[in-house]
Amino acid sequence: MTTEALFTIDFTNAAYIVAAVLFIVGLKQLGSPATARNGNRLSALAMLVAVVATIVGNDIASWEWILGGVIVGSGIGAISARRVQMTSMPQLVAVFNGFGGAASAVVAAAELIRLIDANEDIAENVSITIMASVIVGGVTLTGSFIAYGKLQGLVPTRPLLLPIRNVINVGLLITMIASTVWLVADPSITPFLIAAGTALALGILVVIPIGGADMPVVIALLNSYSGIAGAATGFVLGNNILIIAGSLVGASGLILTRIMTKAMNRSLANVMLGGFGVEDGAGASGGDDDRPVRSIQADDAATILGYAQSVIFVPGYGLAVAQAQHQVRELADLLKDRGIRVSYAIHPVAGRMPGHMNVLLAEANVPYDELRDLDQINSEFQRTDVAVVIGANDVTNPSARTDKSSPIYGMPILNVDQAQSVIVMKRSMSSGFAGVQNELFFLDRTMMLFGDAKDSVEKITSEVKDL
Repeated sequence: MTTEALFTIDFTNAAYIVAAVLFIVGLKQLGSPATARNGNRLSALAMLVAVVATIVGNDIASWEWILGGVIVGSGIGAISARRVQMTSMPQLVAVFNGFGGAASAVVAAAELIRLIDANEDIAENVSITIMASVIVGGVTLTGSFIAYGKLQGLVPTRPLLLPIRNVINVGLLITMIASTVWLVADPSITPFLIAAGTALALGILVVIPIGGADMPVVIALLNSYSGIAGAATGFVLGNNILIIAGSLVGASGLILTRIMTKAMNRSLANVMLGGFGVEDGAGASGGDDDRPVRSIQADDAATILGYAQSVIFVPGYGLAVAQAQHQVRELADLLKDRGIRVSYAIHPVAGRMPGHMNVLLAEANVPYDELRDLDQINSEFQRTDVAVVIGANDVTNPSARTDKSSPIYGMPILNVDQAQSVIVMKRSMSSGFAGVQNELFFLDRTMMLFGDAKDSVEKITSEVKDL
């Protein structure tokens, strides 16, 4: 080995070590809203170091393709970051998960074609990892786009339960296993294509039966799948940093999935098999409801809030849609100036992805110590004068405790109904993302303030100033 080649290897490995450390530190900092922004920057820097080291440390057949990919990818990322609203961020994450899985599958296919064309002997472990990459990547691709369709409203959010779906899924799994055995015994493109097509079909069939209320869990799981596919591709290529990065994404995604399933009282095994949270023949119960509710105006809400001693804000997807986080912070600051104790109750799956509400409130510079998760805040509702629910449905629905026929039964919820008074801000009486009517709306202590959340909060703020 020449000195130049040895230097190249040492440089690449050293750069990979630096990138791995940056990935780990960045991932650690993503665990807190206070450090998440810096953690994201460190992770982006780590990826840049890894990409540059890989390009410099390998023979590049065509720099034009590399530069073209960098320009196109950077352009898409920059445009997406600037134009996509926070309310659509779950959809963007779902799409990026799908592209990540697709990239892993395409790279695995390219490596297989290269080995076949070169008439090289393909080791069994290489064949297996190639198939693992395309199978996991294919499932991630189509599953992510189905998740995107459900979040975007292009695909019905209700569970679509296909006849004998479990039998079909088992058949697809057997087909993929048989294709893998075929590729190991006789390497060719045919079993690879069969496995790829089967994986694409399985991704659709796994996500289609899952209802809209469970999409946060699906996004976390598919994020994990994209990391696993990347790690498998790293083994195929013998690229250490790709193995490390993929493993970190896969492991963190599985941990997050476990947290989500616990928060929604779901089984991880059922999540991975698909169709969880609903039984055959079960449906949503969120149709029209003609039961009376107690409606109030902004001035009434201002009086209740202005003379309270403690207030808990409960943000949901409606807050994100209305972009009312800045107005809520202004109202909270005004209440605190009057000596009122204010906090925010954050459900793990509020919004449409994990951490959705945390990010929104961080944008409005809400103090991090006022953000309380479900376990921290639930015991405080009984001692709270007013709970203000802003666009949250399923995570505040008391039927999750009592109605065994409900799709959300067993899901831990925020105990909003235990507060002395409850103000719910909504545009209408429509059901939540799970398609289930919220029994909270019909309680004697609940008051409905209909209208756009942003406008409603602004009116309340104005009225509180005049008290």
